[in-house]
Amino acid sequence: MHYIDLALFVVYIVGLLGFGYYFFRQNKGGEDYYVGGRDMNSLHIGLSVVATDVGGGFSIGLGGLGFTMGLAGSWMLFTGLIGAWMAAVLLIPKVKGNRAFDKAYTFPEVFKHFFNAKVALIAGIISAIGYAGFTSSQILAGAKLANGTFANLDLQTALIIMGTVAVLYTVLGGLKAVIYTDTIQWTILMLGLIFIGIPVSYDAVGGWSEIQAAVDPQLLTLGNITWQRVVYWGATIIPIWFVGMTLYQRIYACRDERTAKRAWYLAGLFEWPVMAFMGVLLGLFAKVAASQGMFDYLGAADISDTDPETGLPMLLRTVLPVGLMGIMMSAYFSAILSTADSCLMASSGNVVSDIIGYFKKIDHESPRFLRFSQITTFIIGAGALLLASSMQSVLNLMLYSYAFMVSGLFVPIIGALYWERSSSAGAISAMLIGGTTTVYLTLGHPVLSWEGFSLSFWNDIAIDFIEIALPYGLDPNVFGISASAVIFVTVSLLFPDKVKSENLKKE
Repeated sequence: MHYIDLALFVVYIVGLLGFGYYFFRQNKGGEDYYVGGRDMNSLHIGLSVVATDVGGGFSIGLGGLGFTMGLAGSWMLFTGLIGAWMAAVLLIPKVKGNRAFDKAYTFPEVFKHFFNAKVALIAGIISAIGYAGFTSSQILAGAKLANGTFANLDLQTALIIMGTVAVLYTVLGGLKAVIYTDTIQWTILMLGLIFIGIPVSYDAVGGWSEIQAAVDPQLLTLGNITWQRVVYWGATIIPIWFVGMTLYQRIYACRDERTAKRAWYLAGLFEWPVMAFMGVLLGLFAKVAASQGMFDYLGAADISDTDPETGLPMLLRTVLPVGLMGIMMSAYFSAILSTADSCLMASSGNVVSDIIGYFKKIDHESPRFLRFSQITTFIIGAGALLLASSMQSVLNLMLYSYAFMVSGLFVPIIGALYWERSSSAGAISAMLIGGTTTVYLTLGHPVLSWEGFSLSFWNDIAIDFIEIALPYGLDPNVFGISASAVIFVTVSLLFPDKVKSENLKKE
């Protein structure tokens, strides 16, 4: 990277940290740090929602899908459009229209209202773990972007640099800084892709005729997709709009119900078709560039050995001129940070309010609580960075995190909002069975092996996982949600909550 591009990128990073420090000085308590003062407008919230949901992880992941699947990879974010609009109609009126949540900070507080504190605690643990994993995926996305862009920068060093910046900024600024900078960052990314990334890359690979000649025709159609993948994306992504802690924080941050609905409709449109097609197009262009030998100088002469998720960074590094390269890198890193900071804030909120708050009463508006929250955010961020160093695929890490939360939390929240006979026992059972089923089917059947007793006893023990063949090639999350639904209904009917049961009898 030319020193001019590097200078532009460094200026962006320094400015971002400065912005975080500004809000560090402005934040007075939990109201500012976790829910942005509860007075945000629909434009800021809408752009923040889409920046959080799509962000850099899906941006890099979409590039990988465009590289391997072509235009059909855009269907992944169509599920985002469906999920956003369904939440606007079915979820927001139930949450923002309920005065019981006027002072709420987290998603599990909805469970606490409809069920009890134990249900909220378990939901908080599941959400905290899931969002810590999702934070890791964003840090990994930033590292892959930097690794594919900067010469002589290995992935581990990139992880440390990107992770440190993301964690420090989030610790300092809180949700209000996150939402305001999301608006700026998303605008930078959109303008960068529309006016720089796509036209320059399209011209560099030789235009449409060269694209047609270089790739399989199936990659240029929307039908290059299996029904199993459609079910996988739908079952994994649509429900997250009903259980995402980052989204509940933004619902609480909106000034009223109408503002929240408008924000969600706007976010859905930005997900699909806007970001969906721009992301896969750049991935497709990277595929063409790789087949033309444009990445040979980077040691990627064999296209079959090229990591699809590094194709996009290598393309930008190769085709963008001095000056524009620094701008585009800033744009992509801003998108990555938009999701990383939000997920880190979500996990921190769950730990502080739902887990620690279960055991000890918390004054959300005290300066002491604010400092404690910042320390907690830093610790979780450091853990997410360590997790990122052990994963290779951005998209897989994101979807694993999604699946873990969705399979445990989706059925209970729908039941809480729409089924009067739902019970606390049913909710807890559904969370545990749903999440456990998905994890078990994802990892496979564990097999313990032992080479024999020795002085290094623990070194002789190994755990292997045998892959489980699922019917019709469906994703484990489908079976996790199904198991969660069956258990939720059964246990709720067998073990109803006393208050609800008495009210139903009176009716």
